[in-house]
Amino acid sequence: MADAIRIEPKLFFERLQVLFNTWKADKRSGDAQFGGADSIVILTGKSEPENSFVKNNALHFWLLGYEFPATLLVFTTTTVYVITTEKKAKHLQNLKDGKIPVEIMPIDAKKPETRSEAFAKCLEIVKGAGKKVGTLSKVETTGPFADEWKKVFDEASKDLEEVDIAPGLSQSMASKDEEELKAVRTGAKAASAVMADYWVDEMQEVLDSEKKVTHASLAAKINAKIDDQKFFKKLSKTTSDFDNQHLDWAFGPTVQSGGQYDLKMSAQSNNDNLHSGCIIAGMGFRYRTYASVIARTYLVDPSKSQVANYKILVAAHDAAILAMKEGAACKDVYNAALGAIKAKKPDLEKHFPKNIGAAIGIELKDVNLSLSPKNTRPLKDGMTFSIMTSLADLTNDKPQDKKGTNYSLMLMDTVRVTRGEAIVFTKDARTDLDSIEFYFNEEEEVKPKQEKKKPGAGAIVTSNIKSSRTRGANRTDTHKEEEEARRRGHQKELAEKKQQQGLERFSEATGALNGEDEKKFKKFESYKRDSQLPARVKDMIVWVDVKALTVILPIMGRPVPFHINTIKNVSKSDEGEYTHLRFNFLSPGQGVGRKDDQPFEDPTAQFIRSLTVRSKDQDRLAEVASQITELRKTATRKEQEKKEMEDVVEQEKLQEIRNRRPIRLSDVYLRPAQDGKRVPGEVEVHQNGLRYISPMRNDNVDIVFSNVKHLFFQPCVGELIVLIHVHLKNPILVGKRKTRDVQFYRDATDMAFDETGNRRRKHRFGDEEEFEQEQEERRRRAELDKQFKSFAEKVSDAGREWNITVDIPFRELSFSGVPHRSNVLMSPATDALVQLTEPPFTVVTLEEIEIAHLERIQFGLKNFDLVFVFKDFNRPPIHVNTIPVDQLERVKDWLDSVDIAYTEGPLNLNWSMIMKTVIADPHQFFKDGGWSFLNTDSDDEDKDEESEEESAFEASDEDLAESESDSEDESDFDDDASASDDEGDAESDLSEEGEDWDEMEKKAAKADRSGPVKEEEGGAKKRKR
Repeated sequence: MADAIRIEPKLFFERLQVLFNTWKADKRSGDAQFGGADSIVILTGKSEPENSFVKNNALHFWLLGYEFPATLLVFTTTTVYVITTEKKAKHLQNLKDGKIPVEIMPIDAKKPETRSEAFAKCLEIVKGAGKKVGTLSKVETTGPFADEWKKVFDEASKDLEEVDIAPGLSQSMASKDEEELKAVRTGAKAASAVMADYWVDEMQEVLDSEKKVTHASLAAKINAKIDDQKFFKKLSKTTSDFDNQHLDWAFGPTVQSGGQYDLKMSAQSNNDNLHSGCIIAGMGFRYRTYASVIARTYLVDPSKSQVANYKILVAAHDAAILAMKEGAACKDVYNAALGAIKAKKPDLEKHFPKNIGAAIGIELKDVNLSLSPKNTRPLKDGMTFSIMTSLADLTNDKPQDKKGTNYSLMLMDTVRVTRGEAIVFTKDARTDLDSIEFYFNEEEEVKPKQEKKKPGAGAIVTSNIKSSRTRGANRTDTHKEEEEARRRGHQKELAEKKQQQGLERFSEATGALNGEDEKKFKKFESYKRDSQLPARVKDMIVWVDVKALTVILPIMGRPVPFHINTIKNVSKSDEGEYTHLRFNFLSPGQGVGRKDDQPFEDPTAQFIRSLTVRSKDQDRLAEVASQITELRKTATRKEQEKKEMEDVVEQEKLQEIRNRRPIRLSDVYLRPAQDGKRVPGEVEVHQNGLRYISPMRNDNVDIVFSNVKHLFFQPCVGELIVLIHVHLKNPILVGKRKTRDVQFYRDATDMAFDETGNRRRKHRFGDEEEFEQEQEERRRRAELDKQFKSFAEKVSDAGREWNITVDIPFRELSFSGVPHRSNVLMSPATDALVQLTEPPFTVVTLEEIEIAHLERIQFGLKNFDLVFVFKDFNRPPIHVNTIPVDQLERVKDWLDSVDIAYTEGPLNLNWSMIMKTVIADPHQFFKDGGWSFLNTDSDDEDKDEESEEESAFEASDEDLAESESDSEDESDFDDDASASDDEGDAESDLSEEGEDWDEMEKKAAKADRSGPVKEEEGGAKKRKR
């Protein structure tokens, strides 16, 4: 073990310099955190597992990477002194030749006098540095080494003043470097994976099977998961170099339910059985000694009050995370969370904790940086915190049983402070209602609906349509109905929220969005001075000045210039010996098309609409007409190019890495491709961006991190390529093309050769070669995925200052559609809906979506369309067409899960006209109901549901009496619905998804008029026999 210990000198001196800089800056600013200490003494005694990560040991881990028991560190403003045993001193020899002097004083454990001499020398150094000496007064140390130093120091302390430097050490170690952040993030990802991918499934299985399993047993199962290498290897949430040998428990795991909750990290799981109600699970991991924590609350068959309180807690939790920015004080974070509670339900303030977390790192909880209402310490970029919001000792108004009366709610995440929005390392374990809410007691949910039914023909018809053979089918149908009802309720909330936001956003009548689309008459200037006119104008001829984009006409003996953009067209005609050339000009009020409807500032101004010149020189006018036509084309093309390049911005200069070789990914192709032969290049990661280098060209493609909006990694599972895709905030030029998407990819397949007739086939039978090829293909694909994912993570780490994170599309949520011309697979990701395989690419940022609309939702159609309307109403809506109707539920579930309000309708809408109406006066649009007009068809659904059971159709008393006396196989819809049970089930499914009640009512009335009831009755009697 001793041979494996190696101290990193570079890391040691970098962090030691941080400590010295913080200490000196504190002395200059007023001696607040270090108490004005002239020297610092850090003592460690006998190693104790329960106190391994207290402040003195944490400093050892931070500087040295290891805990050194029975060691004394003395810091002055110029030198570091280390007193330890000879065996441990050997590992510190490589620290002597550094920027800051380090003097090592080894002692012989067998010779106590060497220790006394070293202690005496240390006291002289401390006294010589100054009167104030900084110590960790609240840290307890034990053992012979510690006891002797305390005795020596106490005797000399009369001449010294002890000050507590714990706050100063906290401040020094709080802002973490790249390696520390990676360790915290990796531990957090592992904790999220255990919570989301293991614990939730385990909990569901126990509840669904109604097993009696204790909290302690469940915690033990989670505890054993830390050694499951296969579990962590198959997870995409962890980094490629993840090693669970470096993973350890920081606290827990804990599982609590049944009314008894301890919301501290030191809580223990008791031996009570898991209770279906409110379940709290929490755990903390250490990865390479750095801690990260997570806790979630799961609600099983919750009451409305529980759901409402949980939503308030999530709002407070999100408010706290949103307030975590560089420069904010710790108390600001607490006040933001408390403010969210007070705004939504002030009564819950008494259930809210007095602090909501603290800094986390080597120490699980640094109390000097706690998020409490009185802590004024500022947050800095690179700090990591545990955010723990909770509502304790709440009362359930509708408990399932006695144990469910009292409950508590708790959320805990590991968060990193940045200059912008905070990064939640544990976000993979989601906190939205869809992820933490479970319903197992389905029968109770159905009862209220059954009580609403009234006796009548409608009730009979409904029971026939919804009948099924098995209890499982009933349960599935009920679950679908509950899910649909929950989704409708959530969508109703989202629609109301959108309406409210629209009214707030456009609180006053703006009119055409502040005039952005107001049309103006374009003015053009050909020449500023007469001297700029061409020399040929003296000849009084029609002259085309290509350089000035101008046509000069002789009018009444004077040359008059007309800019080419004022000329609509020219036409040439011959009459006798003369050739006429007619000029048609653009002018307001022509009313020919939309572009010609141009206003002008002066309503009394007069315009020339046409002008004709004639000449006997036919060839000359023909040449002029040709020149004008060509000039018109050139001007139009330049104007289009200029308009197209308007939003292209010049990026900041890429800062190259000079002192070391940059991180590279070789043999990758670029899309959009550069001009010339297609050859692979390499991508390099520099200080503030990426650079693609092609071996065939000198012009590199640079992408700076400040211009990156999304970073995607798409593995080659089910694809022919593996890729890293960068979606930009502003477009750039690649070659001569403008693009907002840059992609680096590599082919994942090789050519396969048929070896039929080969000499090897004579001695090898079966499909051995095919199996080998398949195995090699799988291995190569996995290696490609690993390589590209690792590079993407390194890009994310390099761009952490700009909040760049890697997003991986969820293939299991994908659906096919046509966003442009071809049918492709649209894949939802965390922050966007993407199609990255086939150009042109599609990247729709979810935060920018105002509303989604599903078109062509009607019975009989095999496809439907999806339209996204953006919050920026000037952007045209994006269409994803021809989505198979069997993927409708998947699309709805996804839209609902990401909190996007959606509507649906039977027809395709004219979106250009709709958006014109919205842009013309957004205030009036939202005042008139906003997007509710899209949902006119579905607004009446609730009314239809209430009346469908009572008035599916009006039947006579005789029909009702006959139907009641008939068997269950009969129905008033026999011809339309079923002739047997099997057909009835199939047809009832069709009726639910297809024809509405009005159509079925008309069919029934028509059947009654044509007199088929008697035939049905006869047929029914025959079947009964």
